[in-house]
Amino acid sequence: MRLVGDNVEIGVYPTRKALAIAEEQELDLVEISPKANPPVCKVMDYKKFVYEQKKREKTLKSKATKVIIKEIRFGPNTDNHDYEFKKKHAEKFLKDGAKLKAYVFFKGRSIIYKDQGEILLLKLAQELEELGKVEQMPKLEGKRMIMFIAPKKK
Repeated sequence: MRLVGDNVEIGVYPTRKALAIAEEQELDLVEISPKANPPVCKVMDYKKFVYEQKKREKTLKSKATKVIIKEIRFGPNTDNHDYEFKKKHAEKFLKDGAKLKAYVFFKGRSIIYKDQGEILLLKLAQELEELGKVEQMPKLEGKRMIMFIAPKKK
């Protein structure tokens, strides 16, 4: 087996000799690539390696951004004042960096106003164009017409 390590002479050793070298330095013999010919092993402190790997993963996870989705609900016949009020909330959500899920909820027989709901969502998307881009165009799912808007990168 081929042996590598920090303070080990790189070379090809029999398994017993490699184990003896690792034991002599009070370290572990770790097989790196078993499919290589000859297989490659490394002399290292395995517990320290695992600890550092977990630590690295934890820092990467903490740096990852968490996606927040805020919802705004409209009715198919939402009047202008309510629309403007909800649009201001949508602007605030997008400025804060959250994704926006805008939907029109059709209850009862109001499903006949599908076109009004779509026009409402497209109007919202057009007015929020400088703050965010449409991720999913309005799509009817059951009694809801849903549209997603993602914030633009600064």
